[in-house]
Amino acid sequence: MTANAEQRTVFVPDGLAGERVDAAMARMFGFSRTKAADLISQGLVQVDGSAVGKSDRVDAGAMLDVTIPAETDPLEVVPEIVEGIRIIHDDDAIVVIDKPVGVAVHPSPGWSGPTVVGHLAGAGFRISTSGASERQGIVQRLDVGTSGVMVICKSERAYSVLKNAFRNRTVDKTYHALVQGHPDPLAGTVDAPIGRHPNHDYKFAVMADGRHSVTHYETLEAHRFASLLEVHLETGRTHQIRVHMSALKHPCVGDLTYGADPTLAKRVGLQRQWLHAMRLGFEHPETGAYVTYESTYPDDLAHALEVIRDAH
Repeated sequence: MTANAEQRTVFVPDGLAGERVDAAMARMFGFSRTKAADLISQGLVQVDGSAVGKSDRVDAGAMLDVTIPAETDPLEVVPEIVEGIRIIHDDDAIVVIDKPVGVAVHPSPGWSGPTVVGHLAGAGFRISTSGASERQGIVQRLDVGTSGVMVICKSERAYSVLKNAFRNRTVDKTYHALVQGHPDPLAGTVDAPIGRHPNHDYKFAVMADGRHSVTHYETLEAHRFASLLEVHLETGRTHQIRVHMSALKHPCVGDLTYGADPTLAKRVGLQRQWLHAMRLGFEHPETGAYVTYESTYPDDLAHALEVIRDAH
């Protein structure tokens, strides 16, 4: 194994049997297909102890060994225009965007794909210099596999004001989530601490010694296989909605990391969790006026919801 490389070993779940190796890696590790193919071409991927090609197929239960080399400078911001990022609002203090799936908020170890801060740098936006260099202006985050509305700060004052607003929980964060089954009760609150998973460094879990985490939800639509929920976050932990829904035994549709049914994910055509940041509401850091910004479902989530609505 190369110096500082990370070694991961997983077993292929039944629902990914017959998939191409690069597609299976993308689903299980959250990589882009391009990154998966690159690792395969470097000979860093083995299935049951043998090297594979990216178009080879995997069997259920097969052991997938992946070596992930350390990036030379994983936190460098690379200015580049990222297709699919839409500017919802822009002024001297803030820029509000609609983030597509497959885009990280900022550079991090193990991520070599596109980022929000890279796009804004490439598009000529001047972002607040507060915070670590690769996270300048960032006061909130969305997972790579989660789409929707987010705000980035352009002025130092906006960064300070909004960082405090998020910390003090005065920002209204509204998500829609399509979850398996029917939560009981149909509306409720999950108050359960979240910490890093003891066995998987890329996952989180409800842990007795975790950080205080509160999620409010209500059912908007109930269908045979899944329910559409509106979710309000009181706290903002990593993977919070995904972890809490999984703990209720109602994981987000398509969220294989947190126990979703891969057969249902395939049926609705999802390559990621059905989770979308719908709305952000907060006091504008310069004017003090209450502002609300909204996003609509992207095509993959809209399609999956229609399949669920039509399922009998």
